[in-house]
Amino acid sequence: MIWALDLWEADPCQPCKKFQSTLEFLAASKITFPYVFAKLHDISSLGKDFVWNFQPVVRLNQREQRKDEYMGAKSLIDVIGGTPSVWLDRLVKRHDLDGRILAKLDYLNPGFSKKDRAAKSIIEAAEANGSLLPGQTVVELTSGNMGTGLAIVCGLKGYPFVAVMSRGNSVERIRMMEALGAEVILVDQIQGSTRGQVSGADLAKVNEVANNLVTNRKAFRADQFHHAGNAQAHFSTTGPELWADSDGTLTGFVDFVGSGGTYGGTIRALKRENPNLQGFVVEPQGAEVLAGKTLVQPDHPIQGGGYALDNLALLDNCPVDGYVSVNGETARETARALACEEGIFGGFSAGANAAAALELLATHMRGGVIGIIICDSGLKYLSTDLWG
Repeated sequence: MIWALDLWEADPCQPCKKFQSTLEFLAASKITFPYVFAKLHDISSLGKDFVWNFQPVVRLNQREQRKDEYMGAKSLIDVIGGTPSVWLDRLVKRHDLDGRILAKLDYLNPGFSKKDRAAKSIIEAAEANGSLLPGQTVVELTSGNMGTGLAIVCGLKGYPFVAVMSRGNSVERIRMMEALGAEVILVDQIQGSTRGQVSGADLAKVNEVANNLVTNRKAFRADQFHHAGNAQAHFSTTGPELWADSDGTLTGFVDFVGSGGTYGGTIRALKRENPNLQGFVVEPQGAEVLAGKTLVQPDHPIQGGGYALDNLALLDNCPVDGYVSVNGETARETARALACEEGIFGGFSAGANAAAALELLATHMRGGVIGIIICDSGLKYLSTDLWG
């Protein structure tokens, strides 16, 4: 932030003529406050009749410097990313823990989830390399978040979009994608599955339908589980944003894994800044296959991830310092705590991420500073038992 230093005589309507030209020079040069203070170090000669008035902006100059931020965006695509981050100090204090948690509010993206970043990145990469042709149909499997992001990006760029989704996901996601112009094809869950709990086997059925659609419609497959643009989005944006928002203080990062793109991209970006920073993968209790454990409970309520897939391409050669498991009830309770105590209305996976960070502050990372993502909005779960 630029600081203006206005020096007034006892009569605030009369600027100090002695320093007027200096102040004008500093303002025109957009010099920051510490340097202004150093330049005008000889304040002893001013006497007590002068008042130092620090204003938070050199108004015209700051607008000029940041004019792009004050102008309307050309498209909703242009405002994807750049979400704010907040410290969860209330939550940490209630648990009587030593350390801090920084939450990036990606549910404030246009499609209410972090997947907007990946959708934009994948489509723009495909346009750049020619694998997506003008007007070509785009197809992708989704739990609802990637589908929403793709519905927005494809709609604005003129590509028909078909979302393929398990019936086990919440109805809000279906309605949102359809409202944004997507065609939504629902796939029945495997026999014995619980509605609201989508397993890896359910996802495999959805993937089969998506592949058939790509062939039949000569469509482009966005392929979030394999396309490098997914992880690249988080390497280029999410990671650097988190690091900057923490003022370079992060010592850890945790993420509930679905496709692996968020964790894979973000942890690489963060470790580039601090090689000693620790990254932890979060999985549902009973489905910790990435941690090398046997799958005993494939069904869980944490929608959008935890599919018990041990061969995620976007985690290949990705640094992982540890694994944390979270059960559905803990994720649910922590998501509710985020809403009540921090005013953050996130979904199941946000609760899982916050719960994992709290567990780490209580165990392996006492006194640490951990970054998490609020992956999507609680508005997408109003029909579920998250808020019931």
